[in-house]
Amino acid sequence: MNKTRSDYPFFADIPAEQYHQDARDGKFLSSHLLGDFRKCPLTYHQKMTGVIPPQDSAAYWMGRAVHTLVCEGRSVFDKEFLVSDGPVNPKTGEPFGKLTKAYKEWAAAQTLVPVSTTDFGFMVKLQSAVWLHPIATRLFDGGWAEGTVRTEYNGEPVQIRIDYFNPNFVDDTTGAKGAIIDLKTCDTIDFFESDARKYGYMHQLAFYREVMRIASGEEFPVYIVAVEKKAPFRVGVWKLAPEALDEAKAANERALSLLRECRCQNVWPTGYEELRVMDNL
Repeated sequence: MNKTRSDYPFFADIPAEQYHQDARDGKFLSSHLLGDFRKCPLTYHQKMTGVIPPQDSAAYWMGRAVHTLVCEGRSVFDKEFLVSDGPVNPKTGEPFGKLTKAYKEWAAAQTLVPVSTTDFGFMVKLQSAVWLHPIATRLFDGGWAEGTVRTEYNGEPVQIRIDYFNPNFVDDTTGAKGAIIDLKTCDTIDFFESDARKYGYMHQLAFYREVMRIASGEEFPVYIVAVEKKAPFRVGVWKLAPEALDEAKAANERALSLLRECRCQNVWPTGYEELRVMDNL
């Protein structure tokens, strides 16, 4: 019998804006903030104290729109985003540019986030590519998107927002049931594994897996679905090895311990205080 969301009452429906604001306010530690701390405690501290302001860039909104369309479909997408090129310049018969005063005033007056027809066409190509992939389409069928889980991890209030959770997915090879799924876009899928190391995806998803384990009492397999941002929009699916996730989990927990020390001492190093030797070409 398939499980539904009611079987996992710890999932909360929290708007994305509130989720990110609660993290910035220090109410809950997110995987991204812990990632900032692992790389540089001073960066984390300056983000938390407002020295480094939050960036709500166009790239962020593009990524969020893509995730909504791919993971939740058009009906949910239309509740948050408006596909429109905005007002038309009567002199040219073409829409005003996004940097013009006319467009900015129009965009500010909308209740939904505007997405240009060109950008939406691009998003549909990503959506189609993912949904046509034989494994990805199964991963994104039978669960739910953008659920927030909040709990305590090593004495720290934490939160995660999972792109998609599918408790009913069954791995054909191992028979393992359940899936934590993270959607990524990339320039080229050939170098995605290198990108994953560069951007700390293993640590992010080890954090997700552990928070879910604490909240549910179950340990779920973790998958990444990656799609290229250019033709032919290739899609790849990776299952993250439990051993690699365990190693990343240990690094996360060392960072949590160091975070407590930094708070107690109010000392926030960069990680580059010591002299280093460069001995490679």
